[in-house]
Amino acid sequence: MQFANRSLIHPTAIVDPRARLGHNVSVGAYSVIDGDVEIGAGSSVGHHCVITGNTCIGIENRIFHFVSLGEANQDKKYNNEPTRLEIGDRNTIREYCSFNRGTIQDHGVTTIGSDNWLMAYVHIAHDCVVGNNTTIANCTQLAGHVQVGDWATLGGFTGVHQFVKIGAHAMCGVSSVVLMDIPPYVTVGGAPLAAVGVNSEGLKRRGYLPEQIANLKRAYKTLYRSGMTLAEAKAALAIEAIDAPEVRVLTDFLSQSTRGIVR
Repeated sequence: MQFANRSLIHPTAIVDPRARLGHNVSVGAYSVIDGDVEIGAGSSVGHHCVITGNTCIGIENRIFHFVSLGEANQDKKYNNEPTRLEIGDRNTIREYCSFNRGTIQDHGVTTIGSDNWLMAYVHIAHDCVVGNNTTIANCTQLAGHVQVGDWATLGGFTGVHQFVKIGAHAMCGVSSVVLMDIPPYVTVGGAPLAAVGVNSEGLKRRGYLPEQIANLKRAYKTLYRSGMTLAEAKAALAIEAIDAPEVRVLTDFLSQSTRGIVR
């Protein structure tokens, strides 16, 4: 076991001698850390946590009590192949979260970026890719192969179907059932799920200029309020994106969507 200060490991914790713990990593009472785990400097692990599998965690993460990281995925095809969980830096992972390893049917790794705020009871299934600076509220459940872009916000009790893509800066209302892709910048809510506008307040907080937000609102009207078919809207948006890089993010997303979009 490699770490600089054993006094930060509670005497009831079980840490495999092969585990790699950085400087000033603390581990709470009754937590279990297996041998193929790496935890970066300055991270804290609460009480009664289990961190297992081939799991790499970056620096300065705050992992609260009763969290399960790196456990075998819940795919029936999984046959104990060597897959991974990778978590970036400075994430807050609240109580009872569970993040599973990937599968060989995908890239073999579940990836969570940096500076994310992950609230209690969040489940991130195999092969998900979560970006940076996201907010995923209590009891949100991501099925396998879901992708969540940077700065996205998912309201509490949201359920996301497998293979769904959620674009950067998108915002999803509480108790949403997400069966199709959510384009970047778009706010969705209701049952059935529907687009309700651009996440303009979030964009202002992140430094988007008024003219950029105006371009995105224009693009939203093209996509959702013009009466065009999706193919027609894509063609019109491609023209709008020529002088608006922020709109190009939207057109790139639409070109990669495989499930169709919330519309």
